[in-house]
Amino acid sequence: MKRAAPRQASSVQSGDTTLVVLETVAFAEDELGVTQIAGRLGLTKSAIYRHLQGLVDRGYLVQHPVTSRYSLGPKAYLIGHLAPAIGDVARAGDGPMREVRDRFGLSTVLTTPSNAGALVVKTVSGTTSIAIGARVGSVLTLHGSAQGQVMLAFGNRTLADRTFAGKLPALTRHSLTDPVALKERIAKVRADGYSVAPEESIIGINGLAAPVFNVRGDLAAVVAIVSSIQYLPEKPEQDMIDAVLAMASSISTLLGYGYAEAGSTRPTR
Repeated sequence: MKRAAPRQASSVQSGDTTLVVLETVAFAEDELGVTQIAGRLGLTKSAIYRHLQGLVDRGYLVQHPVTSRYSLGPKAYLIGHLAPAIGDVARAGDGPMREVRDRFGLSTVLTTPSNAGALVVKTVSGTTSIAIGARVGSVLTLHGSAQGQVMLAFGNRTLADRTFAGKLPALTRHSLTDPVALKERIAKVRADGYSVAPEESIIGINGLAAPVFNVRGDLAAVVAIVSSIQYLPEKPEQDMIDAVLAMASSISTLLGYGYAEAGSTRPTR
C-alpha cells in the first residue's frame, strides 16, 4: 500500500495536467498550437504532448491537418450537451444581460457555483472606452468577489462552511481575510439581496452582483455588473442596484423560478 502511494499521486497529477490542457484549448478564442499551450501552462512541449495526443485519441480534441493546431473535438461537445444546466442559464442570461449592458455601457458577467469558486460562463462586454470584464472559464474567489459573496449567502451551505473554515488570502488590501468580518458581510448580502465588493479582488475594479434561482428555488447562478471604480463606485446608485436585481429576477423567471411556488406550470408559447 505504501509503495502504491507515489504512483497514485503521480496519476492524479497527470490527470490534472490533462484537464488543464483541455481547459486551455476549450477556453481559447482560437485554435492553439503545442508551443502556445506549453507557453500558457509554463510547461515544455514534450511534457504536454502526450496529454494532447491522449485527448485527440479519445475525441476530446481534434488537430487541424494543415496547421497542426488543436481545438475541441466531438466527445467534448457530447459531454457538454449532456450537461444542459449551464447552457440553459447562459441562454436565459443573454437578453437581460445585454439590456443592462446597453443601459449603463458596463460589462455584465454570469457565473455559476463550483467548488473552486465562481466560474465565469458568460460575459457581455461593455461599451466604454476601456471595458472591464472577466474571461469565460476563469474562476473568481468566493470571499474576494461580489459574485462569490452572493454564492456564500444564497448557495450551498457546505461550500460556505468550508470557505469560512479555510484560509482567506488577501488579494488586495481591501480583501476580507477575517472569517468574522466575512460572515458579517454575508449576512448583509443575504439581507440586501445583492453584494458589492469594491477593490476586494483587484485594485480599481468593483462588482455589483445578485442571485439567480432555478425552478426548484436553488441558486443557479450569479449575475453582475463589473467595471472600474470610476463607473461603478463603492456605493452604487440605486438605479444601478435596481437594474442588477431586475436582471437577476428576469433570468430567474426564464429558468422557471416562481412557477413551482405559485403551483402553476410554465407558460406555453
